[in-house]
Amino acid sequence: MAIFDIKLPSRLAKTLKLPENNIKDQQLRVLKRLLRKARFTEFGQKFRFDEILMSKDPARRFQQLVPVYDYNKIYKEWWHKSLENIPDVCWPGKIKYYALSSGTSESASKYIPITNDLLHGNKMAMIKHLFTLRHYHSLPVKSIGKGWLTIGGSTALEKQQGYYAGDLSGITQKKAPFWFQPFYKPGKKIAKNKNWDKKIDEIVEKAPEWDIGFIVGVPAWVQLTLEKIIERYNVKTIHDIWPNLAFFVHGGVAFEPYKRGFEKLLAKPLFYIETYLASEGFIAYQNGQSAKGMRLVTSEHIFHEFIPFDENNFDLDGNMVEKPQVLLLDEVEEGKNYALLLSTSAGTWRYLIGDTVKFVDKDKAEIIITGRTKHFLSLVGEHLSVDNMNKAVKQVGEEMNISIPEFTVAGVPYNNFFAHHWYVACDDSVDANILRGKIDEKLKQLNDDYAVERTSALKEVFLDVLSEEDFMEFMRQKGKIGGQHKFPRVLKGEMLEEWQKFLQGRVV
Repeated sequence: MAIFDIKLPSRLAKTLKLPENNIKDQQLRVLKRLLRKARFTEFGQKFRFDEILMSKDPARRFQQLVPVYDYNKIYKEWWHKSLENIPDVCWPGKIKYYALSSGTSESASKYIPITNDLLHGNKMAMIKHLFTLRHYHSLPVKSIGKGWLTIGGSTALEKQQGYYAGDLSGITQKKAPFWFQPFYKPGKKIAKNKNWDKKIDEIVEKAPEWDIGFIVGVPAWVQLTLEKIIERYNVKTIHDIWPNLAFFVHGGVAFEPYKRGFEKLLAKPLFYIETYLASEGFIAYQNGQSAKGMRLVTSEHIFHEFIPFDENNFDLDGNMVEKPQVLLLDEVEEGKNYALLLSTSAGTWRYLIGDTVKFVDKDKAEIIITGRTKHFLSLVGEHLSVDNMNKAVKQVGEEMNISIPEFTVAGVPYNNFFAHHWYVACDDSVDANILRGKIDEKLKQLNDDYAVERTSALKEVFLDVLSEEDFMEFMRQKGKIGGQHKFPRVLKGEMLEEWQKFLQGRVV
């Protein structure tokens, strides 16, 4: 029997705009709301939002009149004005908050606008997500009312000239309702700490005082925190400290590579709930235990478009061409990779977020994240995605009974041709050559293009086994520790050079 066997009042269901059958209509309504709200802005006037609203096919006219943007283009042409406190640029009023986001490949911070309208949409998406728990079976009801431990970046915001900037978690916490404060851990004081190591030490110290039901965060940093708590109090599992811990809400990276090592820290299984929350908005969430992927938020505050991720729309470095082919939600196909474009209630218009997704159930708008536009490997046409890599690592780890919590791959020249060089974190005893061969074979099974190129221009695969601490220390030295930071699955350019220098410095 489901945990919540309830039927919502029609007024509440309408307020929440819970999913309906016609996703195309949902998206059209969202687009019209966004256009109406922003039609008197500078952006709305330039791109004739009133004309789009009056047209017979607003979505198609929107695509005809409004260009696509990546961060550099939209910042140069529009967002820099908002940062200078000019109102009504891309969204009504002044932008008072910016989420700082650097991703996994860029070093300079990106200033992503955050508005009250966006935060409201995020909140409504979160409430819908919580209501999906009524579809789960055999959930421990008492755990739902326990503490929520969020292991993320500092919630301290920097006051700039006319606006605040910082981690999205800090902006969200500043706007959180008063009733949520008793549930929120580690509490405002610890959460503001900008020193990651000190923050974790304080969480470890306070851990026995809390009754935690939910943990929220990126898998690598959550696992690190749990390990420290278990070591500090000399217990066998985290459930010796938090017996009511039942849920792990995660996102940002695939959880499968971490799962084996993570579950060694538990006395009983957790419910793993995947979300897709970016600085640009709450994009998708897992809709139930049997869901194949995450359901796009289609009826709230985001209008979605999709660019086929292929050589016609992106160059070899993952840069979008000037006029790519763009599809609407009802035009996509299952099983194909798409780069995601977002238009949101923060003045983000036809914006390339940088993630690639694949539809696993088009009717339900369920997706999985397959990688980043610049984190695919295709030196010679092998078209290797992060999703392929994650699956290969998971399957090989299970076969060899080892845990591989981190890995990264680089494409390198080799004897006038090319090779892939894998760097794998594994603290278990393992033969690197056997591991290399098994991952290579799995990728051939998962990806036909890869299998073909391994008999042609992709001549070799190299693999180095490192410790998990090697990966963590590199992130520390890069200043990308904790919070939303993830180790990139594909290394290129300057990041690859820095990684290679780092490893040379650690050779004894």
